[in-house]
Amino acid sequence: MKANDAMKQNRRGFLRVAGAAAATFALGGLPFAARAASDATVKMKIGIVGSGRIGGTLGGIWVKAGHEVMFSSLDLEHDKKLAASLGSNARAGTPREAAAFGDVLLIAVPYSALPQLGRDLADLIKGKVVIDTSNPIPARDGEIATWAREKGAGLASAELLPGAHLVRAFNAIGYAKLPEAALRQGELTGVPMAGDDANAVAVASGLVREVGFEPVVIGPLAMGKYLIPGTPLAGEHTPEQIRKIVATLNRN
Repeated sequence: MKANDAMKQNRRGFLRVAGAAAATFALGGLPFAARAASDATVKMKIGIVGSGRIGGTLGGIWVKAGHEVMFSSLDLEHDKKLAASLGSNARAGTPREAAAFGDVLLIAVPYSALPQLGRDLADLIKGKVVIDTSNPIPARDGEIATWAREKGAGLASAELLPGAHLVRAFNAIGYAKLPEAALRQGELTGVPMAGDDANAVAVASGLVREVGFEPVVIGPLAMGKYLIPGTPLAGEHTPEQIRKIVATLNRN
């Protein structure tokens, strides 16, 4: 079997798993949906838009897990050096090339960059799974961050990246913890996630698990307002601690 044919079969298999997870999600079985996708071993093409601390670190871990990753940022030379250091499954390109390349996209840029990014990539992100790690920080991002915090980061990002199947994840854990978590044994640290699309949540959950974390779906994108630094969900928590925090937030 040719390599391209094998990759296509792998991706079709992954989507079947995600589809099964979606059915459970629709019936209210969020934890099971996350687990079902996370059991998948299918290798994907992942486009990274913003290959700094978060994007570069996560992309590097996914390369080591066997995925094909294209890194992109405002510094193509940096991306080329990063890709060269990671081997044949890594490559570099422009943000548009990364968005076209990826079956899944990870966006890790300052929040103030999202409006222009949404316009530049509008035709490429439509219908794709997009993992949004960007946090609105008023001191850095200005008025757009203030607006996003008032609206809720999940709903704001969905408005700025129209047409994408958006999942908020990796927003509350520092990048320095990521390589350590990928090698950790025993109880996993939880990664709270929010999304409206069942298939997107299932796909993202599988990728979260491959980084060495336990995906914990806390609800729809409206819950994304809690996935920023300074909220009770920021920092490291066990999956059970995350669920207890979310229960408390929902009661208040």
